[in-house]
Amino acid sequence: MNANTAQNNTAEKMSDIVYDVQGLNLWYGNVQALRDIDMEISKNEITAIIGPSGCGKSTFIKTLNRMSENIPGVRTSGKILYYGENIFDPNVRVEELRSRVGMVFQKPNPFPKSVFENVVYGPRIYGIKNKKFLMEIAEESLRRAALWDEVKDRLKENAYGLSGGQQQRLCIARALAVQPDVLLLDEATSALDPISTSKIEDLVLELKHDYTIVMVTHNMQQAARVSDKTAFFLLGEILEFGETDKVFTAPEDKRTEDYITGRFG
Repeated sequence: MNANTAQNNTAEKMSDIVYDVQGLNLWYGNVQALRDIDMEISKNEITAIIGPSGCGKSTFIKTLNRMSENIPGVRTSGKILYYGENIFDPNVRVEELRSRVGMVFQKPNPFPKSVFENVVYGPRIYGIKNKKFLMEIAEESLRRAALWDEVKDRLKENAYGLSGGQQQRLCIARALAVQPDVLLLDEATSALDPISTSKIEDLVLELKHDYTIVMVTHNMQQAARVSDKTAFFLLGEILEFGETDKVFTAPEDKRTEDYITGRFG
């Protein structure tokens, strides 16, 4: 292999790494919530974050778009490289980062507006006013969220009239409308019934062809079903991270095995 080939292969590999987390620590006041997190998140993969309550899962995922900074007293050390650029760099515009890294929360949180206005909320903020273009964005986003056929005749109705599962898919459509690169799902199905959960899982598997997805979940079966890689968090540290099949069938740490098999957590 010549030097140019090796260099090209290295560049190609690096382009597949969306996030490179290096020595990340986070404190809430004097309480340390994350400890020396090192982790790479790859393009067009689903990365599951598992672990017991209070282990730092949601805190970690909220650092990926700097949403954790909304909490008073939070401070961090270390780096999070997003396509090679440290998101904590003073030159990084948080608004731009959050437009590229969308987030969907545990409970559906549609705005008290129509279905249509929920989806186009982000594009309107970014200055898009053309009604025809907004309609195209709404339809495309709702189709990607597997919701268009269910709401195409209800676009003017209040989003609160949708079922819980439909509201969550609407929130996903709202996140997709600003054309993000990454989708963060923080326990996005924990408040939903099994049928709605299954629809979201099918949707996530479809979306990974176009997006990089990081999902926090308490549901071991869900992580095993949909994720490519899994990270097991405990007391703010990553105890294990790797291919999901390996983490679930041949974990290296006894505590990972104990958690997955239900011995604690």
